[in-house]
Amino acid sequence: MDKVKWLAMLGIAGVVAMAPSAWAQRPYVGFVYPAGGQQGTTFQLKLGGQGMTGVDGVVVSGSGVTARVIEYHPGLGPIDMTLINEQLRDLRKARTQIASAASSGDQMMMSSGDPAMMMSSSQKTVAKTPSSSGEPMMSSGDEMMSSQKAGGGIAALESAEATDRLIAKLEKRLRDYCNTPACRSISSLLYVEVTVSPDAVPGEREIRVTTLRGGTSNPLPFYVGQLPEYCRKPMKTADYQVLGKEYLALRKRPENEIEDRVTIPCTVNGQIASGEQNRYRFEARKGQQLIMTTLARQLIPYLADAVPGWFQPVLTLYDASGKEVAYDDDYRFKPDPIIVYTIPQDGEYVLAVTDAIYRGREDFVYRVTIGETPFITSIFPLGGRVGEQASVRMKGLHLGDAELVLPAKEAEAGIHQVAANKDGFLSNPVSFALDTLPEVFDKEPNNTIAQAQKVAMPVTVNGRIDKEDDWDVFQISGNAGDSIVAEVHARRLDSPVDSVIKLTDANGQLVAFNDDREDLGAGINTHHADSYFMAKLPADGTYFVHIGDTGRKGGEEYGYRLRISAPRPDFALRIMPSSVSVRQKSSTAFTVFAQRKDGFDGPIKITLKDPPIGITPYVSILPAGKNITSVGFKTDLITKGSVNLTVVGTAKVGEQEITHAGVPSEDRMQAFLWRHLVPAQNLKVLVYDGAYEPPPVRVPRDIPPDVLARAKVKAAEMQAKGQKFTKGQAAGRVRQLKYLFEEGLLTDAFYGERAAECECAAQ
Repeated sequence: MDKVKWLAMLGIAGVVAMAPSAWAQRPYVGFVYPAGGQQGTTFQLKLGGQGMTGVDGVVVSGSGVTARVIEYHPGLGPIDMTLINEQLRDLRKARTQIASAASSGDQMMMSSGDPAMMMSSSQKTVAKTPSSSGEPMMSSGDEMMSSQKAGGGIAALESAEATDRLIAKLEKRLRDYCNTPACRSISSLLYVEVTVSPDAVPGEREIRVTTLRGGTSNPLPFYVGQLPEYCRKPMKTADYQVLGKEYLALRKRPENEIEDRVTIPCTVNGQIASGEQNRYRFEARKGQQLIMTTLARQLIPYLADAVPGWFQPVLTLYDASGKEVAYDDDYRFKPDPIIVYTIPQDGEYVLAVTDAIYRGREDFVYRVTIGETPFITSIFPLGGRVGEQASVRMKGLHLGDAELVLPAKEAEAGIHQVAANKDGFLSNPVSFALDTLPEVFDKEPNNTIAQAQKVAMPVTVNGRIDKEDDWDVFQISGNAGDSIVAEVHARRLDSPVDSVIKLTDANGQLVAFNDDREDLGAGINTHHADSYFMAKLPADGTYFVHIGDTGRKGGEEYGYRLRISAPRPDFALRIMPSSVSVRQKSSTAFTVFAQRKDGFDGPIKITLKDPPIGITPYVSILPAGKNITSVGFKTDLITKGSVNLTVVGTAKVGEQEITHAGVPSEDRMQAFLWRHLVPAQNLKVLVYDGAYEPPPVRVPRDIPPDVLARAKVKAAEMQAKGQKFTKGQAAGRVRQLKYLFEEGLLTDAFYGERAAECECAAQ
């Protein structure tokens, strides 16, 4: 494309061509690949998202994990690619001229025999300064050859080595470019180097991106693993998929990328493209009982523009002959599959991973662990009483003499994550609940009213649906007008029980009934299978609480916790979003959602708990009967930085005052419609200096007079042809050029000549 045509694009692009704003929005991260790594290793991550311009850090929660930004590739448009192509063309011409000049010079030096002249241009060093992306780049002062020209008067870099580096960078950007990405909100790419220390605590963390003014991004899970890790080559940005023509968006992998050979035990990391199957070949010995566990839904809980709203991985195991020997598409009620398979004979086996309906793109990320690793299939009971040491039995695979690490004795009421420790290797985590009520165990037989187990309120019953079509019945006494609450915790504790409960009187007459009750605090759970009712007793006498499974299923893993008590008015808070940015000496606010429990309807005072010096909270009152408000604060901080905050709510129930900390959350959409509050670990605030402007990474040189003269001639030719452009159009294009220049994608001379053409065209 010649320069006249390039300038003519001004009339089409207009202000759309403006470079992305560094302060436009809160950064968003849509995927992290790989979503974890092994202790004691250093590796590279690829993050896809938007609004990450000006990124100045990546933060992983907990200790022992550090991250360094390497490079950021913002989403660019077709005109950007035209400019990059033109720059690449000129550099290649310049490179040819350098090589030719070096060859001629070497011949002259060899003939002259002067040792001081016997260094080729490719051996010269170039001054380097760190770029904003962490990659070395040429300093603007030493970058250009002031006299050499190539092609259309574009100066070459000062050495063949420097030219080759920029050529490689531009070629990579062109290879990675996608004009119509399947999901534009994840098409800007950030490359990060992560180091995990050998003593980093294994398990789930949070990873976030921070920018100068946009603040801190949403968090995504990041896992510290204990096994060797394999990562498939990261996906290119997927093309937009047209219904009925999905085959056009398939990523054509080279033959050597379809299948990877791995050594077990290990964790494999991959991304599923549309219509793609990832295959892993490994050797196994007869008698090995292998467990293949998947993390996918738990890595990215919701995909707003994909039905059903998440990646549904499928695992298939083949033997050496290609025969399918094992298959799983989910584990109990969870969409992430698990295969347990005992190897019948020595040989090679292949594990294949795909999506259930062959969808895919960059955020279809997974981690699959393969090996004879400790795995808990169930624990009983599913919880205990606060302050007391519970005796818990666990079942599973490869547990041996593993110890179940329970919550500390001083742990508060709520749901905690516990795991088994086998010689320093941790199993999968499972949920364990703590409460303050007295606890009992269900005692069989208690299947009917005649066999009902007597319990005294208030109580938490730890029970099991032991077999198919089993019911557990508990007898209580009450008086007319008393209110009674029955609540099940099972699905929220990872139990497969899909409970149903009912209350009957001594004659078997139904008083209350419930199957499912939505719990807005249940995280990523979309099937609210736990039951709840609050009922008023019609008369004095004996009553019976029945619990069963709606699918009439049962077994050793079908545990539950059933609370039977008078109402315990209470509340829980969710704080959204989990991070904000605020200008120094200014104010901002979080949104607060209240979940009211057991009929509590009173006002809630909301503020910050022990805020750091320089942050002053405002007190908000959530009125009686309302569920949504905001809590604000102002800052007097004069230095920029990120801090963690805690929002607390206080309410009076009778004569008792109760206080709860809010759970940081992200508002996420599932499949075009439903919204969920996804819990986060930290509530972060970035305080920034509104007057601060980061120093330019590169400062363009003044436009030489000869370049300016050529630009004026070109502008006159265009005006003679009736091609005129507004100052706004030209200014927009200059900003775009400047953005590409600051990203290190254009040379000084290329930028100067194109900028001069724009400015002259608008005169």
